[in-house]
Amino acid sequence: MKKAVFFDIDGTILDHENFIPRSTIEGIHKLRQKGNYAFLCTGRSRAFVHNPVILDIGFDGIVSGCGTMIEFHDEVVFYKKLEQDLIRRTVDFLKANHVSVIMEGRYKLYADPDDFVNDLYTVRLKKELGSDLVPVTGSENDWEVSKFSCTTEHADMEVVKPYLEKDYEIIMHEIPVMEVVPKGCSKGTGILKVCEMLDIPAADSYAFGDSANDLPMFEAAGCSIAMGNGTDLAKQSADYVTDALHEDGIYHALEHFGLC
Repeated sequence: MKKAVFFDIDGTILDHENFIPRSTIEGIHKLRQKGNYAFLCTGRSRAFVHNPVILDIGFDGIVSGCGTMIEFHDEVVFYKKLEQDLIRRTVDFLKANHVSVIMEGRYKLYADPDDFVNDLYTVRLKKELGSDLVPVTGSENDWEVSKFSCTTEHADMEVVKPYLEKDYEIIMHEIPVMEVVPKGCSKGTGILKVCEMLDIPAADSYAFGDSANDLPMFEAAGCSIAMGNGTDLAKQSADYVTDALHEDGIYHALEHFGLC
């Protein structure tokens, strides 16, 4: 019976300096050579999944944007795009409540530079995305968005969270950051859609992750695997904790479960 294995990107297969251990690549190759499926399953929207070091590993598909987009063998099989009126209401509300927002879509990311002065993450985005990172303000006619990432350090979350929960799933991270995802979408729903498409029982799926937005993935998969460098919450929620990213954690876990 074929298995479907899902890999988070940041902190799982890739570190903050864009390094992927050779053992991770080797393990994924062996996984597929044994006839199993390998998918990326990331909170990044598709516009930010472009690094050839990642894509050249050879995945069967990509679940991106916390389940808002699914590709299989380079074909888009699912995409949840937010309506323009909802985007406008959400952006206006967030800005009025001191929340800095990055809007994430299939083709571009949107962020106003003045909201992220000296922010290392947006510096990285600008370096990697170039012209595909555009301002929120002034590009209203071109907005194409499937989720938001926000900094919350200056926000009153007792006001912000109830308002957003009418239309969105909210993922709170251990740092003052939240992801805002359309209702009914998560990494977990992405896994379940893929398993249904491939006619693979969810019990025969495996999920690798390291942080809060991986918890729905852990709940959906038959076996959840947290990286040794992951957050305490991720490790407490997983069925199995492997070694850290830089200690060949993915390869060791694939080997442990007979997947490579």
